[in-house]
Amino acid sequence: MTSWTCGIDEAGRGPLAGPVFAACVVLDPARPIEGLADSKQLSPLRRERLAVLIRERALAWCVASASVAEIDERNILRATFLAMHRAVEGLPLQPDLALVDGNQDPRLGVATRTLVKGDQIDPAISAASILAKTARDAEMMRLHAELPAWRFDLHKGYPTALHLELLRAHGASAHHRTSFAPVRAVLASPGEPNA
Repeated sequence: MTSWTCGIDEAGRGPLAGPVFAACVVLDPARPIEGLADSKQLSPLRRERLAVLIRERALAWCVASASVAEIDERNILRATFLAMHRAVEGLPLQPDLALVDGNQDPRLGVATRTLVKGDQIDPAISAASILAKTARDAEMMRLHAELPAWRFDLHKGYPTALHLELLRAHGASAHHRTSFAPVRAVLASPGEPNA
């Protein structure tokens, strides 16, 4: 009987805006992918190229997300775990073991092993980090086209100096996480610069 191990990682826990994404990948040992690494260590172009190869060569993969409303309602950790659950449930096969980046067990209903810095040491987790990151970046580009004033194309929702400046200038959009302190501060003091 065949047993499958999947790698799971997330993208977008730290930003002030946009959904959190998770991906689950079961690699095919017969179709290796060169250059898999932590998505944060790869250029955007390299990530995009690898994402295409992962979708072509993996035995199975799924990308899922949890919305800003779910993040604000549940908190970012629980919303991340929800996205991970959705990614596992969306796989066309049932994995026997899930390798999850980090040190917290999302309780996925399958045997799970957490790996700190897993995206740097396990190829399936690296692949999942790449799919989650490229999917989230694509969503932030879509949100930028919808709401260009916040320049999601430049900072992807992360709390950069530019993003904080634009947040103070324009207030929070419908895609900002109101449960996050910098966004709450802007909502509490509209029109006033925040320290």
